[in-house]
Amino acid sequence: MANHKSALKRIRSNEKRRVLNKYQHKTTRNAIKKLREITDAKEAQDMLPSVISMIDKLAKKNVIHSNKAGNLKSKLTKHVAAI
Repeated sequence: MANHKSALKRIRSNEKRRVLNKYQHKTTRNAIKKLREITDAKEAQDMLPSVISMIDKLAKKNVIHSNKAGNLKSKLTKHVAAI
């Protein structure tokens, strides 16, 4: 158990941040899956910028690595262009 007030606070804040990161990461993964399932080109084009924005936010906060974000964005862009 923590011995200092600051350590106790850090434990609480880390838990809050972990839950928020988990929620945002799962939401982004679901959005990516939904985008890959879309067969209508117009709808996919409209959804792509919001998904890319979600991926960028995760990379900015180091929830995912920046290279992984780049790979995801590249693959999604190619997928949408091929529809």
